[in-house]
Amino acid sequence: MIENRTRSFADLVGFPGCLKIAPAGTKEVRGTTVLALRFDKGILNLGDRRATAANFIMYDKAEKVLSLDDTTLIAISGSFARSVEIVRYLKHAFKYYARTQLQEMSLEGKLQEVSRALAGNLPATLEGIGIFLPVVSARDPRTGDFGIYFYDAMGARFESGDFGAAGSGAERIRGVFDFVSRAKGPFDKRSLNDVLRDGLTMLDIAAQLDTATGGLEHIPPVAKTLTAKGISAVPETELKKAIREVATA
Repeated sequence: MIENRTRSFADLVGFPGCLKIAPAGTKEVRGTTVLALRFDKGILNLGDRRATAANFIMYDKAEKVLSLDDTTLIAISGSFARSVEIVRYLKHAFKYYARTQLQEMSLEGKLQEVSRALAGNLPATLEGIGIFLPVVSARDPRTGDFGIYFYDAMGARFESGDFGAAGSGAERIRGVFDFVSRAKGPFDKRSLNDVLRDGLTMLDIAAQLDTATGGLEHIPPVAKTLTAKGISAVPETELKKAIREVATA
């Protein structure tokens, strides 16, 4: 009897062997800081635009919040090149599954695929080049529930209720999340406009305390929302208005 088994996308492309490890001593371009915040209708993702190599600013228009599919956002920190490479792998893995199985991958399957990608990237992480730490925002189409998930470098997954952050600037603002939540109430009970201003404030604080994080003045951060209607960018006019209010507060 011949077993008819569809090959996984990882088997098809030879993952993780297809990920190349950069030579030791390479000046790696890295990006920080990203954060995810719940609001009453979904999840807001923010990311500064700066990418650095050692003490050099290499780029100030980096896109650090990317969609994996219509119900999943991933905010990337760490090695910018490796992050984009793994995000590309994940997008194709999700599409491949949908086309071969004639159904969308479950939320648990998607989150496990992210863990697999991180575990596959571990050799590069141990070399000190290629570290990639994401924050995943997802809506489960089967239940309508929203979730924010973050990972360690080995692929262990953790779920956060109201917020999540990654990148060097995130270490400077972790306590601010709890303070704001206690002072103003749970993020998921507040409007997008309100949460957006808090998120921008945190990003601005991170930029003041972390040289690898870009501020709000020069290039506006990436701001995207995930709601029951899908993924969309925060309108530029609303984003600039919120930035002005934060800057003059």
